Amino acid sequence: QVQLVESGGGLVQVGGSLRLSCAASADIFTFNLMGWYRQAPGKQRELVATITSGDNTNYADSVKGRFTISGDTAKNTVYLQMNSLKPEDTAAYYCNARLANIISYWGQGTQVTVSS
Repeated sequence: QVQLVESGGGLVQVGGSLRLSCAASADIFTFNLMGWYRQAPGKQRELVATITSGDNTNYADSVKGRFTISGDTAKNTVYLQMNSLKPEDTAAYYCNARLANIISYWGQGTQVTVSS
């Protein structure tokens, strides 16, 4: 069973930055896709950013130019660098890893709160 452990969330002011980390219990290059999703209270979980095993990235329009996803295979960790944070970025952020497009693993989530 693969485990994903997120960290790095917290309280930050508008315009601030945070870096989220997702540490995997398996080699991350084995996953064809890893990503970050978020869920605000009363809303559906939404995609934030993804990265493929070939380092191709994809971002939600709402975070383009502000967030950057990256992976470190030596540490089996995927990061989400979040800059210029806005109140609407407030949510629980979840790490996801997809294996062969068949199995999907989720972390427990980390809370990000942006105060105005």
